[in-house]
Amino acid sequence: MAKTRSRKPGTLTAAIFGCAGPTLLPAEREFFAKVRPAGFILFGRNIETPAQLRALVADLRKAAGVLNAPVLIDQEGGRVARLRPPHWRHPPPGAVFGRLYERDPKAAIAACRLNARLIAHELAALGIDVDCAPVLDVPQPGSHDIVGDRALAREPYAVAALGLAWCQGFAEGGVAPVIKHIPGHGRARADSHESLPEVEASWAELAAADFAPFKALADQPWAMTAHVLYTALDRSAPATTSRPIVEDVIRGHIGFTGALMSDDLSMKALAGSFEVRARECRAAGCDLALHCNGNPEEMAAVAAGAGALTGDSLKRYQAALRMRKRPKKFDAAAALDRLAGLLAPIA
Repeated sequence: MAKTRSRKPGTLTAAIFGCAGPTLLPAEREFFAKVRPAGFILFGRNIETPAQLRALVADLRKAAGVLNAPVLIDQEGGRVARLRPPHWRHPPPGAVFGRLYERDPKAAIAACRLNARLIAHELAALGIDVDCAPVLDVPQPGSHDIVGDRALAREPYAVAALGLAWCQGFAEGGVAPVIKHIPGHGRARADSHESLPEVEASWAELAAADFAPFKALADQPWAMTAHVLYTALDRSAPATTSRPIVEDVIRGHIGFTGALMSDDLSMKALAGSFEVRARECRAAGCDLALHCNGNPEEMAAVAAGAGALTGDSLKRYQAALRMRKRPKKFDAAAALDRLAGLLAPIA
């Protein structure tokens, strides 16, 4: 088991961690105080009621001694929604807005922005300030349905337009978006939770479709990598652990300037110990290592491999935090009625 080292005062570990349940365990509290993670992520296992969740969010920040630490969640809608009824609305999947876009692009953009604003309204009330959405992957024929209806559309220009609207809705509600899965998961024929997908498309094919929505939204504060092997880009490593892909594609061709986090390091697409996975993703150029399942031994190893958040990674992280805005006044009931009207033609 990797040894847990305390960080120097003011120093953060370049990792985002989950926790095991709806309240912090004493061992988790001690661990977070020692390593001071750069952020946290929440899942269904952590969620019971609004009051309980608000308390957990505050407790995570207090435990780490980082009162402005970002707290993340995957609240896309459809299959990927951690907040659900009866306490919260269940938003539609991204593909709903793509279907409307085919009929009425203007209405679809308005609906997508409004839906995101409603999600942000619920998250901000809980103290959650970063949402791992929108999905900017462009599905291709024969691809695995792990993306499926999470994708906004099948045309890059439509994904970009709807993705921008989604990001704008979040920003208006004081929540920062995480565009994912950069540089594109839409061609994958396997689920990266279970195995490593290999994509054999050429650079030209990838640039024309997969990269395009990310390039259009390259100024967003956060992005999450794809655990996908692109043979035309790097035959030896998936994007998360590939320095050529991070430097030449994500930072270079796409031009992404924000804070780059890995996808979950516990997914089976990656190999090696958790310390090695974290070290490799950081060496490739990821600013932050993401670990989600709350396993204490794995988290200790990730913390050891991720190291301290310093240099350009720290600057990008701080810049992402500064992009958070105060929510504007918002009438949620009126917004729900308007959203229902916009979506009525495809209901």
